[in-house]
Amino acid sequence: MIRLGLVGVGKIARDQHIPAIRNDPRFALVATASLHGSIDAVPAFDDIDAMLTADRAIDAVCLCTPPGVRAQLARRALAAGLHVMLEKPPAASLSQVDALMVAARRAGRSLMATWHSRETAAADAARAWLTGRRIVSAQVIWREDVRQWHPGQDWLLAAGGFGVFDPAINAFSLLTRILPGALEVVAADLAVPVNRGAPTEARVAMLHDGHAAVTCDLSIVHAGPPQWDIVVETDAGRLVLGTGGHRLTIDDHPQTTDADGEYARIYARFAALIDARASDVDARPLMLVADAMLLGQTRALPAFEF
Repeated sequence: MIRLGLVGVGKIARDQHIPAIRNDPRFALVATASLHGSIDAVPAFDDIDAMLTADRAIDAVCLCTPPGVRAQLARRALAAGLHVMLEKPPAASLSQVDALMVAARRAGRSLMATWHSRETAAADAARAWLTGRRIVSAQVIWREDVRQWHPGQDWLLAAGGFGVFDPAINAFSLLTRILPGALEVVAADLAVPVNRGAPTEARVAMLHDGHAAVTCDLSIVHAGPPQWDIVVETDAGRLVLGTGGHRLTIDDHPQTTDADGEYARIYARFAALIDARASDVDARPLMLVADAMLLGQTRALPAFEF
């Protein structure tokens, strides 16, 4: 039994992590640390330091906080001898991810970065179909309304909050999972409201294996129904991975895939990593975000409130 502490009791924790933990017999939720929420019948603390110094036996923690504080919390947990699961994105910067990997090795503990969009059966099938095919081009359309999917989460649009790249990093995690070659960012256009510190819209241009164009149309101020689609043109047909990685179509023919269990798979892999004293930290999606921010040309938008 892995005794787990949950840090950050917000929307993603309630919607996904808590049900997955309760349905996995390998885990027992023994404590939470959060200023904004708690779980009935689970000991609650205001912060991770209080949780770690309390008389509670904890083997691992899952960090569901905003990314800006995730690295410092992970360091404290590793220093206390705990295994660590990081919600996406794993940290606010690539250097923080590198430092955490070093800290995990030194502590002899498991560190896992979660990319839940990769855990669908359709994503597995898309990767298998694309293997061995030549990529001609790809298009990402990732557009949603922050007021619907992140209500009241002002940190998202503060400096270091990722803005549009907080949801779009899910698309990047799928791209780096299903495409058989390397991706590189070559240009980006970033639209930032004058009263915010992070972009609400972005257009990112990439190359796959140095030649195939990959275009990304990203927004968190999209007024209509959400669009979470990846379209890949190959030398042997057209693949569409739609609905955030849950629906696969090849040459206009819907494909039947197994039922999804994204967070069930995440927790099963975390348990396996802990058993093996191994880590799994793929920073490629975060690298694409970092390069888009570094290479991006910024333009101002009117003030945005939500």
